[in-house]
Amino acid sequence: MNPARVFVTGLGVVSSIGLGRKAFFEALEVGKSGVSKVESFDTSRIGRDYGGEVKAFHARDHLTAAEARRMGRCSAMALAAARMAVEDARIRPSHLGGPRTSVVVGTTMGEADVLGDIDRTWIARGLSAVRRAHLPKYGSTLLPIHLARAFGTEGTVIALPAACAAGNYAIGYGADLIRQGRADVVLAGATEILQELQFSGFARLAAMANQRCQPFDLNRQGLIVGEGAAVLVLESEAHAVMRGATVFAEVGGYGLSCDGYHITRPHPEAVGSIGAMRQAIERSGITSADVDFVNAHGTGTKANDAAESKVMHDVFGERRVPISSMKSLIGHCMGAASAIEAVGCVFTLETGIYPPTVGYETPDPECDLDVVANVARKGKADIVLNNSLAFGGYNAVACFARPGVLPPPPATEAL
Repeated sequence: MNPARVFVTGLGVVSSIGLGRKAFFEALEVGKSGVSKVESFDTSRIGRDYGGEVKAFHARDHLTAAEARRMGRCSAMALAAARMAVEDARIRPSHLGGPRTSVVVGTTMGEADVLGDIDRTWIARGLSAVRRAHLPKYGSTLLPIHLARAFGTEGTVIALPAACAAGNYAIGYGADLIRQGRADVVLAGATEILQELQFSGFARLAAMANQRCQPFDLNRQGLIVGEGAAVLVLESEAHAVMRGATVFAEVGGYGLSCDGYHITRPHPEAVGSIGAMRQAIERSGITSADVDFVNAHGTGTKANDAAESKVMHDVFGERRVPISSMKSLIGHCMGAASAIEAVGCVFTLETGIYPPTVGYETPDPECDLDVVANVARKGKADIVLNNSLAFGGYNAVACFARPGVLPPPPATEAL
């Protein structure tokens, strides 16, 4: 069996630096920051005030009134991103309906705002005061179902709560569905909202900076929490050719691993992360010498950035591959992070522009890397890697390439 090539033919993104491909790409190029004071809840007792809040998103601009009533903000952002991606792909509804289209959506907490509303009402006024209309809105399993319902898809639907690596997990799983012949089209992505519970949790972990995230900088103080959603339209080569689609990128191999070490800290020797990165390279049929750019996980925490630096040195040796962290611009969007950053990887492939890591001022000897500092850089961009190295040791690395650059997928036994 010759696995199908998997192409990216549409991009949709909801982020603090822009809604939609055009706005997002323009913001990446100039290094626009989406970090600002949080307005959706009271932060005065938390001791941290800044986040990558998507203030320009309003569900009613993208959803019908009925859709907006039956889902929370997390699902609404996912559906909005999916509609943008489908429009970007110029794909007709007849190519989405039926069992050959699947939906894969990653998240960390899902509809946490709905759960928060239920809890607050229950505590303040008792169980009888909880509105019945709230209950069907809650549950991560609903995220892909809302998208499937909107587009009439009848193939696989699955939610992947794979911590902050959920976006890469979703893209990898969606690509596998196509390679195995189980789908022609997959809407793959992830979504997360900025919510008081997770914001407070990271503050209590002493993992948050106050006003800015400075990945790989000597004086980095921690992460900034963000929110958003991104969906990629993935298609088999045959389906894309059949409908005359424009192909933006090819999805290469991906690597998954678990550190099996600690619930929040990465393994000191980064063994799992190294394994995931090497898998992504090997399964793409390339070598580390072929990689032109790495979109880093780059959270801005001391331990994570130091561990990721070890990964880079182990995988690339003395070769200094340009690396950058979009989290300096949009914050750490948790489950949505690597999906949004995958859209950024396609930006790099299309334009040859490496987005900047803003706030990088003082090099850290522990992070001796070629950081694209403060200003975007032009360079070779045929093959890029997207790193996602999350809590609990969820490591996921995905490879993206210009169409036609990767070797043909190796033949495998029928699955």
